[in-house]
Amino acid sequence: MFDLAFTVDVRGTTTPLTLPIDQAVIAGWTGRDPIARDKHIAELEAVGIARPASTPIYYRVAARRLTTADSIEVSGGDSSGEVEFVLIGWQGRIFVGVGSDHTDRKVEAYNVTVSKQMCDKVVAPTLWEFDEVAGHWDQLILRSHAVIGGARVLYQEGTLDAMLPVPELIERGFASKRLPDGCAMFGGTFAAKGGIRPAERFEFELEDPVLRRSIRHAYDVITLPVLG
Repeated sequence: MFDLAFTVDVRGTTTPLTLPIDQAVIAGWTGRDPIARDKHIAELEAVGIARPASTPIYYRVAARRLTTADSIEVSGGDSSGEVEFVLIGWQGRIFVGVGSDHTDRKVEAYNVTVSKQMCDKVVAPTLWEFDEVAGHWDQLILRSHAVIGGARVLYQEGTLDAMLPVPELIERGFASKRLPDGCAMFGGTFAAKGGIRPAERFEFELEDPVLRRSIRHAYDVITLPVLG
């Protein structure tokens, strides 16, 4: 278990909150629409990544892979980010945030679970209360931009009505209606516009068009040499 410091934004009033995290889960293939889900599966198959054993699927990674840093270090040039909403359980409450499931794509081609463990998972340091957005959850927007070759491009964008509802996602992953205390779960992603590719900087956000607010974060990707 380790602590992550956040700021909880309740309709413009911010409060610091440090949460002990002892479990990190990456939920994959969480789309409601089987056509859109299969499009993303086909996208990964095109770069040599096998189909998942089940949909959805829940990958475990080390909790300490989570970070709110503004840069990460990766081995080689084969990794990339993916914007996802993030749910964190604590004392019967659910907090909502946004993060990037940064993944080594070369490793992913032969073992998805290992690839998830290869890179840090960046989470924005701001959270919302799930109860505040539950009534208009499907209208929330996930969006990412990538800086590739010096150019900033729209990389992913979509509304959460494309993903499994939160209660179903939790119940299928934990056989319970409650997200475990100290568990941070990434909730799924959208296909990349123009295909999956590495970037030197990744920017991501969760927009609430109803309450007119957003959570944004970004990080630089520092590539370390692979010598053997």
